[in-house]
This record gives sequence, structure tokens and C-alpha cells, in this order.
Amino acid sequence: MADLHGIINFHKPTGITSAKALYAVRKIVAQRKSGHAGTLDPGAEGVLVLCLGRATKLVERIMDQPKVYRTRARLDVTSESYDSDRPLLDVPVDAPPDRPAVEAALRRFEGEIQQVPPAISAVKVNGQPAYKLRRQGRSPELKPRPARIYWIHLHDYDWPSLDFEMACGRGTYVRALIRDLGQFLGTGGCLTALTRTAVGPFRLPDAVTLEALRDADGAPDYLIPLDKARELVSGEPITAPPRPVN
Repeated sequence: MADLHGIINFHKPTGITSAKALYAVRKIVAQRKSGHAGTLDPGAEGVLVLCLGRATKLVERIMDQPKVYRTRARLDVTSESYDSDRPLLDVPVDAPPDRPAVEAALRRFEGEIQQVPPAISAVKVNGQPAYKLRRQGRSPELKPRPARIYWIHLHDYDWPSLDFEMACGRGTYVRALIRDLGQFLGTGGCLTALTRTAVGPFRLPDAVTLEALRDADGAPDYLIPLDKARELVSGEPITAPPRPVN
């Protein structure tokens, strides 16, 4: 198979790392030079933009694109990682907040904020990922970093569960936002499900699954050619998608 140069809008399933997803696709398409634009945790699914060949030069531009996430969380528990990958710990709450209080709290996080990444994350501390230091029994001190939240839209709330959607910029941790939301409300805060539905112009309904790639048997129908990829991510200024309407 000839070298491929372009982008695959890939639907990463839950249960595998972004690196393993890239490796699996690389084996199918027989393209060694490749990279992904923005890691998804193993427990998350959704859009993972894969850049092949000369399209790897577009990785940084794609990572700067706004991301959209559909999120489910619980406010009566927490965990070491602030998601359900680790054992859940009950958090006593005397008076659960009502929906207006949750909506008002979520709005406080819109705009330019300062966010401390989770200790179990790939953020580098003196050249080492924070999660590796945690495995060694060390507690890395992570400093607040700027994050951009374009909007947050609450779809459903039924104590202790909430379902919301958010558009955010590069480097934002949804787990950290839920942690901070719980601290503001005086509750727990733990991510239970996460789907990335968009990265810039790349949307989940258009994403190809691993099974579809295997069935294609190397056919380039799923590949966004390099010229089209450049046009998608380099032409227009970076803007967030509109806020959902109730």
C-alpha cells in the first residue's frame, strides 16, 4: 500500500488508550508515520483525530481546535482520579443542591479559568508524567493552568446524577471541572462517562470505527486527503460551536 497523507476522523471506543487506538489503525492502513491530535482517557470514547504522513504537521493546529464533550457525573461520590476508573468513595451531603443551584454553579466556570490538573494525569512534572509519580507514592504539586470553557449546557439533573455538554479549549480536564464543581457546591464530584463529540470540524457522526476500517480493507474512502484537511483546519479562525438550545 502506498503512503497515505491525510486525516482519519476516528471513533475511539472505551477500554483502550489513544496510543493503542492509533497503533491499531496504523496496522490496518500500513502507515508508520502518524500521530493523534489530543489524548482521550481509556474510559472515554469519541472523536480522536489521526494524522497520517505529511498531515502530522497539522497536529498542533488541530489540538488548538475547540472540543465538545457530552458528560455524565455524580455528585455523591469521588475517587482518586475523579472518575470511575478508580474505586468510588462516598461523600456525605446534608442538603443536595437543586437544579438552579447546579446550573448557576456550572455558569461560574465559563470563560477563562484557572484549573489544577488531576494528579493522575499525563501533565509533566520535572519531565515525568504526574500519574507515574503518583504510582511511586509521590504526590506531585500541580500548579493552576489557564483553561478556556466556551459554554456548559446542563441537559439533565436528578440527584446525584447530572448530564451536561461543554465546549472547551486545549488542555482542559473535564474531570477537574467536575471536581471543582463539587467543591463549590459542597458535594462530591466524579466523572462517570465521557464522549468527545467534536474536535473543531471533525464530528462524531462522521467518525469511522475500527471495525469499519478493517472492513474497508485498506480502501481510502475513510481518509480526508491532505489538501482538504489543510483547508478544514487552516482556513477559518478558530471558533467554538454554538451553545445548544433547550
